[in-house]
Amino acid sequence: MVMAASAISFTSCGNKAAQNETTAEQAEVTEGIDLKEVVDELKTQLEAGNVAKFQEALASAQAKVTELLETNPEQAKECLETVQTYLKENTEAVTNLVGDNEVVANTVKNLVETPAESIISNLQAVVNNTQDAANATVDATKQAAQDQVDAAKQAAQDKANEVKQAAQNQVDAAKQAAQDKVNETKQAAADKVNEGANKVNQKVNEGADKLLKGAGLK
Repeated sequence: MVMAASAISFTSCGNKAAQNETTAEQAEVTEGIDLKEVVDELKTQLEAGNVAKFQEALASAQAKVTELLETNPEQAKECLETVQTYLKENTEAVTNLVGDNEVVANTVKNLVETPAESIISNLQAVVNNTQDAANATVDATKQAAQDQVDAAKQAAQDKANEVKQAAQNQVDAAKQAAQDKVNETKQAAADKVNEGANKVNQKVNEGADKLLKGAGLK
């Protein structure tokens, strides 16, 4: 049992070691390809003597550093240092190619003379500012969308309240009309009663006058 356990343990360790070695090799190859591609492009354009294409290669190298900075800062720094080393080692050829092109000359000068840490720090600040601006834009867009939703809800609620109020006004108007009609009917009935009573009183008064006249009392 002890021998079997040892064999299993040895096999497991061997597999793990092989796996770690394979992963390390893959990472080294991937990293090597990144760095090699950047330098090879600079070398190709330098040898071709095309300053415009060389400028594009420099811009591509800077873009690669910025891209790596978001996922692997150490590799970004290594990539930048590789570019700086290549430019320093080929100062004469680069100077001859650049000539009086101030834009490319200044780009090369900044890359060569500025420490990698400073360039990485500046690029990181740009990345952070860009991300902050993007987040602010997203937040503003979300807020604008929410404002539209809230405004739509408020408009719908206002319309519902308006409809309810109109309906209530119609009900109140109908009630008032009915009450006015009842009051009108009551008043008409009261007027009839008063009119009848006045007529009765008039008849009574007329009868009383006749009696008084007949008795010679009036």
